[in-house]
Amino acid sequence: MTYQETCQYLFNQMPMFEKQGSAGYKEGLTNTVLLDEHLGHPHQSYATIHIAGTNGKGSCSHTLAAILQQCGYKVGLYTSPHLIDFRERIRINGEPISERYVVDFVERERSFFEPLHPSFFEVTTAMAFQYFKDKEVDIAVIEVGLGGRLDCTNIITPILSIITNISFDHTQFLGDTLAKIAAEKAGIIKRGIPIIIGEANDETRPVFSAKAQELNAPIEFAEDYNEVISAECIPGGGMLYHTRNNGDLHGDLSGSYQEKNMNTSLSAVYQLVRSGYLCECQKPHNLEKSRKEMLYAINHVAEMTGLMGRWQVIQQNPKVVCDTGHNVGGWQYLSKQLEQQQCHQMHIIFGMVSDKDVNSVLELLPKNAIFYFTKADNHRAINETDLQHLAAQHGLKGESYPSVHEAYTQCMKNALRDDFIFVGGSSYVVGDFLKIFN
Repeated sequence: MTYQETCQYLFNQMPMFEKQGSAGYKEGLTNTVLLDEHLGHPHQSYATIHIAGTNGKGSCSHTLAAILQQCGYKVGLYTSPHLIDFRERIRINGEPISERYVVDFVERERSFFEPLHPSFFEVTTAMAFQYFKDKEVDIAVIEVGLGGRLDCTNIITPILSIITNISFDHTQFLGDTLAKIAAEKAGIIKRGIPIIIGEANDETRPVFSAKAQELNAPIEFAEDYNEVISAECIPGGGMLYHTRNNGDLHGDLSGSYQEKNMNTSLSAVYQLVRSGYLCECQKPHNLEKSRKEMLYAINHVAEMTGLMGRWQVIQQNPKVVCDTGHNVGGWQYLSKQLEQQQCHQMHIIFGMVSDKDVNSVLELLPKNAIFYFTKADNHRAINETDLQHLAAQHGLKGESYPSVHEAYTQCMKNALRDDFIFVGGSSYVVGDFLKIFN
């Protein structure tokens, strides 16, 4: 098979949550354990960091990978979903897995995994773990796919676990209260392994504390000692962070929500420093040098790791921004940032998938914007006219377009130089949008 044929095989022949929703979700670790045993437990060949959370885990994963890479480590990075190309999910020092490796892995292993009827994510995770072993990485940053306790990444024993935050998402699988969702994500906490909690509240904090105590895992709540005192968006993109111990830091990832993500990431870095991982003898970095490397990496995350879709500025005049925020937790930040935009007219190209809390998100959107309701090339996407009618009940006005490309084309015809254009509502909408430029 060619690479494209292999990708189509993975996308179409295996249950895939991202395309099919609940029909593509496989709960439990049975297949994962069998695949892991078959491959000889590849994840045991390198250190790992495990990151869960409702929002922010992608930004934190990429930030930590960039810092470790800049400090001299060979760093694997496993994230999801991809926006343009499958290979985005599996990287080493920012470079995507090769097409040849993807093809060879599937052709070599399919006779074993096909009888298991695994999910897309189960096979992809096995591929990532094996790839990192074959390429002899020093450490891999592993992002949880969905939840934590039953996620197939949860066979690893990391040197550090991180849970960024908890909000309502995937409630059909994880539970209908924040405490239930927190319990599922707390499933990544391992006995004796430090755990960083980025954000917590009165409902989730007791859940995390109890699980950490049960497993004798040192726990740190990043909000208890805010390393990031405040932050502000930089005109043209990026963030300026005012910190307790490192002065002002410039970060290339944009979006007001990055303040919380950076606070979580820095808490994780300090834990790695305390454990000696960022300045151990085999990697000759004294603490001051590690600090300088960290500062550089924070300002070059997207360049070093290939991260896309986080308040990503595409162009100016008119200013065009896309963001993958796709649930209520994410839009509580995005809506405030949209309100702060100074422009003649705001245009929003918007689509969502059907298993999200669509009404709650629509209620957060600015009423004064012109909307271009659309759908991504994804079976879970809400029909654009249905979304338009639903949005009208929330006072949102605009037309519907059957594809992101058509919506963007019409938007650019309408927009003036001083206007502002936002593209989002779903990772898949952003993916389709970025493919226009790819």
